[in-house]
Amino acid sequence: MPCWFEGPLAAFDTETTGVDVENDRIVSAALVVQRMPGGVPEVLRWLVSPGVPVPEAATAIHGLTESHLQRHGRWPAPVMEEVARGLAEQWGRGTPLVVMNAPFDLTLLDRELKRHRNSGLYAYLSAGSLCVLDPRVLDKHLDRYRKGRRTLTDLCAHYGVELTGAHDAAADAVAALEVVRAIGRRFASRLEGQTAAELHTRQAVWYAAQARGLQAWFARNGSEEVCDPAWPLRPAVRAAA
Repeated sequence: MPCWFEGPLAAFDTETTGVDVENDRIVSAALVVQRMPGGVPEVLRWLVSPGVPVPEAATAIHGLTESHLQRHGRWPAPVMEEVARGLAEQWGRGTPLVVMNAPFDLTLLDRELKRHRNSGLYAYLSAGSLCVLDPRVLDKHLDRYRKGRRTLTDLCAHYGVELTGAHDAAADAVAALEVVRAIGRRFASRLEGQTAAELHTRQAVWYAAQARGLQAWFARNGSEEVCDPAWPLRPAVRAAA
């Protein structure tokens, strides 16, 4: 039986109005499915008119202006429904989903679903169907002492993956998928034949340890920044009484 990194994989990515998962919005999203290594990916794209201002700083990153999104984007409610059902379909088929920095993209999608559909991401999933592979978590655990940044661009350079059109949701999703395949091959002996489902569980533990280490580094350097240890989805923030 082939290893998970030689089988079907899907990947998900978003572009957004900012980096606050509780308040920022999705402006574009992509779901990519690759049935076999080297196969032509099947790509679904969504463009969203978020209904809120799009900061110039965000436009500078992904190139999507507020006026362009108003003319060509769709209303968020049906888009978020389609995205959630698309992810759930892949998980239902047993296809692992690659998400670079999963707690950002999946949490933001969850909050958008609650905002526009009054139902979070888990409502679309059957029991036990969540299976995520996060190249950032995998790389930090398997090559923890390597110096340097670990953005998607950095990981692509390190693992020899071509990234064209960075900060386009579809391009980033394809690149993240290829990075995960490359990580699987490079560290096949250390992964010891673990299934993607087993890796999903282990990544939650690895991410929590990574977050604690980063939190300790912040404390030593006098930073008040807080690292949430939850992966791949951050719990909902409770409203103040």
